[in-house]
Amino acid sequence: MHVTIVYVSVKSDKIEAFKAASQLNHENSILEPGNLHFDILQSAEDPMKFVFYEAYKTKQDAAAHKETKHYSVWRDTVADWMTEPRHGVVYQGLYPVVNT
Repeated sequence: MHVTIVYVSVKSDKIEAFKAASQLNHENSILEPGNLHFDILQSAEDPMKFVFYEAYKTKQDAAAHKETKHYSVWRDTVADWMTEPRHGVVYQGLYPVVNT
């Protein structure tokens, strides 16, 4: 399982717009082949801080995500709303999700 955790800091006046744009990205991302999770979290302590938890079956599935229209629209829409460049950290998922 290929997991990327992405850290994002958003300008205070762009939080609601960021959440709306990210929801559209989320809704399309969870439909992608190979997607296991695409969770977006907002800090309870600092509402300007977000974390994306993106889990795909393979590295190739994760790479395909970055080629989708919904990702490129999200990326281009939110780019100027961040206080600093987003930062992703890649992990190897040890225990894949098993849906029963």
